[in-house]
Amino acid sequence: MSTSTPDSPRDPDDLRRLADDLRRDVAWLRAEVHAKALMIEKLRAQLAVLRRARFGRKSEKLDTQVEQLELMIDDIEAGVAETLARAGVAESDAAEATETGASSKTKRKPSNRAPLPDHLPAETIVHEAPCVCPACGGDKSGRIGADEREALEYVPSHFKRVAHVRPKMSCRACETIVQAPMPTPPIEKGRPGPALLAHVVVSKFCDHLPLHRQTDIYARSGVEIDRSVMAGWIGRLARLLEPLSERIERDVRAGLALHADDTPVPALDPGKGKTKTGRLWTVVRDERPFGATTRPAAFYRYSPDRKAEHARALLAGCRGFLHADGYAGFADLYKPEPETGVPRLTGVACWAHARRKIYDVFVETGSSAAREALERIARLFAVEADIRGRSPAKRREARQRRFWPNSKPSSMQR
Repeated sequence: MSTSTPDSPRDPDDLRRLADDLRRDVAWLRAEVHAKALMIEKLRAQLAVLRRARFGRKSEKLDTQVEQLELMIDDIEAGVAETLARAGVAESDAAEATETGASSKTKRKPSNRAPLPDHLPAETIVHEAPCVCPACGGDKSGRIGADEREALEYVPSHFKRVAHVRPKMSCRACETIVQAPMPTPPIEKGRPGPALLAHVVVSKFCDHLPLHRQTDIYARSGVEIDRSVMAGWIGRLARLLEPLSERIERDVRAGLALHADDTPVPALDPGKGKTKTGRLWTVVRDERPFGATTRPAAFYRYSPDRKAEHARALLAGCRGFLHADGYAGFADLYKPEPETGVPRLTGVACWAHARRKIYDVFVETGSSAAREALERIARLFAVEADIRGRSPAKRREARQRRFWPNSKPSSMQR
């Protein structure tokens, strides 16, 4: 049975052209099918991530359970210590029994306590022996030694009043009055001293103590400081520290290799009775892993959304290499400049972000290729952890020797 049709060409040259056209069509169709298959796999991976985010265990729930377990452990250990204390067991024996489950009659092991930090201020208290020998009543003789025991103590913070007095001195020869200048306070005409202001700021931003809680804490010492007053202090300090912040920002921008990322943060949305999602942008300069001695530094910026204009403003004037994720807002920074034809920043892919996508595929599909990729990345991370801080030449030599021991690395691997 002939497969030809009345419209089929019979000339050999026409048949060859038709065959070439059909081969091109088949190749195009195969490429399209392959692209759609990749798109389907990508959508499946995204769906798996969304399903785990929607129906999987939330990290907040896990953190809560961990905190509850820690509280339970604290209660159990405190109960064991109280029981041993009632039985008259010494503190060191109680600690050992708590850790090993041994009874008070267990033979005591040598203590392996860590020494107290050397940077702590030291105080020595000498407990003198009685002046008269308790055995015979005679005068005590010379010193033959001493026993010493270290204890860790805490000195509670306290308020104090500081009066700045400036005596006025008069010159008897010319009757000129001389007086030392008054130290400039951090806040003009304000009463808080530098140490108090630093404590309030550190408590709020480092220890996460809101101002209203600080008000209650200070009230226990008999000092009433309203929350709004401390809020005013922080506002004035922010203005006072602005030149320092700008200097840190200039120092970070001058770095050759930068790290940038953004984090979603809840922000108040006045008038709507709820919060909105803002963005806290971070730029980090840390050249210590590359063997440099430059001090690390970072600066932060807040934006109400994640538009690309914020990424461009964040890294304005920066040149060199940028470690970042695949956020599209950074893409314009990698484009060549019209004047020079060279991009201001060269994008450096982040292995941690790449690993997350591979891990999502592995969790969803159990792919052996994904498992192998995760294992290779783990090996790479182990090598980098060992060579961090060495010179570039030594780090490259270690990578070639440990990660590609049987083959010469290509320029891409370097």
